[in-house]
Amino acid sequence: MYTKTKLNLGIGLLLSMIILLVVLSVVNFRLLTAMDPGNPAAGLALQRALFMVSIVGAACIIVGITLYFRLPAVINRPIRELTNGILEIANHNYEKRLNLTSNKEFIQVSESFNSMAERLAEYRASSLADILQGKKYIEAIVNAITEPIIGLNNDHEVLFINNEALNILNMKRENVIRKSATDLALKNDLMRRLMRELITPDDKNEPLNIYADNKESFFQAKYIPIRMLETGETESQNFGHVIMLKNITEFKELESAKTTFISTISHELKTPISAILMSLQLLEDKRVGTLNTEQEELSQSIKDNSERLLSITGELLNMTQVEAGKLQLMPKITKPIELINYAIAANRVQADKFGCQIEVEYPEKIDKLYVDSEKIAWVLTNLLSNAIRFSPEYGRVIIGARQTENVVEMYVQDFGKGIDPRYHQSIFDRYFRVPGTKIQGSGLGLSISKDFVEAHNGTLAVESELGKGSRFVIKFDVR
Repeated sequence: MYTKTKLNLGIGLLLSMIILLVVLSVVNFRLLTAMDPGNPAAGLALQRALFMVSIVGAACIIVGITLYFRLPAVINRPIRELTNGILEIANHNYEKRLNLTSNKEFIQVSESFNSMAERLAEYRASSLADILQGKKYIEAIVNAITEPIIGLNNDHEVLFINNEALNILNMKRENVIRKSATDLALKNDLMRRLMRELITPDDKNEPLNIYADNKESFFQAKYIPIRMLETGETESQNFGHVIMLKNITEFKELESAKTTFISTISHELKTPISAILMSLQLLEDKRVGTLNTEQEELSQSIKDNSERLLSITGELLNMTQVEAGKLQLMPKITKPIELINYAIAANRVQADKFGCQIEVEYPEKIDKLYVDSEKIAWVLTNLLSNAIRFSPEYGRVIIGARQTENVVEMYVQDFGKGIDPRYHQSIFDRYFRVPGTKIQGSGLGLSISKDFVEAHNGTLAVESELGKGSRFVIKFDVR
């Protein structure tokens, strides 16, 4: 606005001078023509007057032209300096200062600009110091954590890494920070496995077996995405990942000791239990002597408890095989009906005891299975035994098979009180028993059954509603 006003003033002044010059010229011309041409003095005076007017007019023209070209430049210079100063501030050059003291109207603007720049410089210095202090504080916290931690951005560059991670990776910090983890994985087996599981997650999430500090250690990897909400955004964005390795060596050692202990005890218990059952069989032999009614009841009670104890020891042995990774499968081509018949025969006595009716559903045509028949028959036997125990007296249980395209299903269904949906996943955990269950059990049968089925790349799931019973389904892919 100021420049425009000055420019208009200069142009107006110039035009006024030009108009003045024209008017004076016209007036002089008229006077010249009106004078008596015969009077030499008058003519000379007029010529002098005309000359002076011409000189004044020329001077006005020169002044007007000078103002026209010089005045905008004088006004634009401080504005140009102010614009350049603002651009410097925008480029984070907070040391920029203005010196516009030659123009009184810009002195206050210059002082305000310099004050603003000084405050920005102080704020930047204090913010940078706080950021550096915060960075050191975070690095100290990360290095104080006893578990290995690695931070990556979206390009898989290593942003931070603590000493524990450097130790198990056997790397130096200067060779890792701001380096591509993908490139580092080419020369480091552990980093290669971590990056492989980060890019293509594995549902099994097996522990990492690492040899560090002259001993074998086990670590469980956990991948945590880094998400932040940027200013002005409504949804958080992913900025990278944090890889945390939890040392589970102690738990592995305890689990191994537990597995060894259970396996040893189970083997040791099978011998005296078998001896008890053998003694009961001899005791019940009428050639030795006849038992009265009370003795027969006691003998049957001892037999039932001994068989139950023998079944539990068998479950414990199966569990230890699974935990130790020593489960050996001997698959062969088997008809599903053979497995079903085996489970029915094994539970016939129990079904008769509870007055339970076993119904079989089997299609005319179904593919054969390539499985370890002993293991899968054990699973069906366990599922059928559970169904009988949880069925009402004189109830019924359905066991059967069916095929949908390339999937063969075998199922066991009861019509008992059912399982609360909250426990549909937990019932497959070891030693878990549904709260309020009065029927005795070790809590291992379903867990071992699931392990046996999954060892064949199959699935075991439950479908149940309270008051409507439960249905356990085994699925195998026969493609």
